[in-house]
Parts: sequence; C-alpha cells; structure tokens
Amino acid sequence: MPGPWTGVAGAVAGPSAVRPAGLLSAVAGRAVRFAVAFGATRVAHGQLRRRPPGNPESWERTNHAGRTVHAQAGAAVAFGTALAALPGAPAVLATVAGAVCGRHDDLRGDERRGFRAHLTALRDGEVTSGAVKLLGIGAAGLAAGALLNERPLDKVLAGVVVAGTAHLVNLVDVRPGRAGLLVLGLGAPGLLRGSLAAVPMGAAAAVLADDLAERTMLGDMGAHALGAALGTAVAAVNGRLGLAVSGDRSGRRCGVRRAKGDEGPPAGGWGRVRGLARASAPAPALTRVGEPGR
Repeated sequence: MPGPWTGVAGAVAGPSAVRPAGLLSAVAGRAVRFAVAFGATRVAHGQLRRRPPGNPESWERTNHAGRTVHAQAGAAVAFGTALAALPGAPAVLATVAGAVCGRHDDLRGDERRGFRAHLTALRDGEVTSGAVKLLGIGAAGLAAGALLNERPLDKVLAGVVVAGTAHLVNLVDVRPGRAGLLVLGLGAPGLLRGSLAAVPMGAAAAVLADDLAERTMLGDMGAHALGAALGTAVAAVNGRLGLAVSGDRSGRRCGVRRAKGDEGPPAGGWGRVRGLARASAPAPALTRVGEPGR
C-alpha cells in the first residue's frame, strides 16, 4: 500500500537517480539542510537553557516519571527547523504556526485530552488551548497547502497532511524520544524525493539524546513544529493520490490515546487525519530505545 512518500521507488529507479553529478548534488543538499537544522537547534538549545526567555519557571515541565525537566528544546527545534526551511514559505509558515499554537497549549493547557473534548467545549462557547491548536494549525496547514498546490482539492489534501502530521507527532510524544524517533523514521524515506525532510530530521536529532536522557522535552511547541514541517515535506513531493493516502493514514493514527483513559478523536472530521504512523511509527527496536527510565 502506498505510504506517505508515494513514488519513492520510482524516484530511486528513475534516470536521474543514476547520474553521479546529480546524485552527489542531491546528497549534498540534503546533508547541508540537515546540518543547518542540527547546528541551529543545538546553538539555540544551549542559549535558551542559559537564558530562558520570560519566566524561567514557564519552561519547566513534569514528565511522565514525575521528574521536572526543562522544555526549551521545543523552542530550539522550532527555531532550527524554521531557519533551515528558508526560503520555503510553506514549511516556515507551518512550523511557526505549530510552534506558536503548541506553546500556547504548553502554557495554558488543561487536563482535557482528545479532539472530541475540545470540540465539545468549543461548541459550548469555551475556547480551550486544544481548540486553538486544532483551528490554528488547521488554518496554517491549509495556507501551506495553498502555497504548495494550484488546484483546490490538492490544496485541501495538502493542508490535511500538514496539520494531521503535526498532531500525529504531538500525540506520540508521551515518552522520552518518541516524537524525535518518529520524525526520523518518517523522514528518512522522504530524503529520496527531496531535501525538505532533512530539516525536521536534523532538528529532531539535535535534541534526541537529551530527550532520551530525560534532561529536556519537546512539549507541544516542539512536537507540533516538527510535525508540521514533516507534513509539509510529505505534501511538497506528493501528487493527489499520495496526498489522499497520506492524509487518510495520518488521520487514522491520530486516534492514538495519549495515556490510558484519554479520550480519542471523533470518528469523523479530524478523526480522519490519523494513520500515517501505522506504517511509519518507529519500529519496536527503535521504540525500546526510549524505554530506560520510564
């Protein structure tokens, strides 16, 4: 079944794949973008840890094990991703929107989980932080999709892929390293089709060791920023069929629960933006990397 990077096999087998000069140029382009994202994220992470912006306590979080860790990694990956994505407006827009909406939820989020809970509150006239993320990232995804495509249907499908992938990465960020491993696992096949996938991969790799060691966490800010950039990379290299398949599969997987007892999304609407991770979630061997300290 086609995956998020539909057409990868064709890209590998195509005539341009066997041209040494073209291949070297492509590899160099991907390596540069990965390195820029990695380096910018590392520098930003160090600076943010030494001098947290605003109230330092606002960057502290309690992780799954009850330990207090800092969340500056989220701002760092957002910065590194946006910088390395330049001059690509769709990726920068999606990344910044994901980071802003995620940061809002980090600061003002409550115990409600699942799209249904936030949509129910919105129907009752209450704008929750989850609703801000849902609507804000959704709008940014559609805007990015509009910049990537010309036909209305393709714009909408691309928007669903961007927003759905942003929510997907955030939903799996329930244990150390899970989100970063997912971004690396999903992004790797995309390197065969374009250089944009290297951007979120480089940023995720820059803080992965600290995340796994429970010295930091991405928070909603970092997870949504990485996911939005990754979704843009998927949308940028797929036609209508690839977008439809990716959007459906990423939608189905967004039904994953954040924790035991958490509410999942509704069967319709954004509940369709789930499943990309069923074929693309980190393999069991990778998932076990995040096991120590749980």
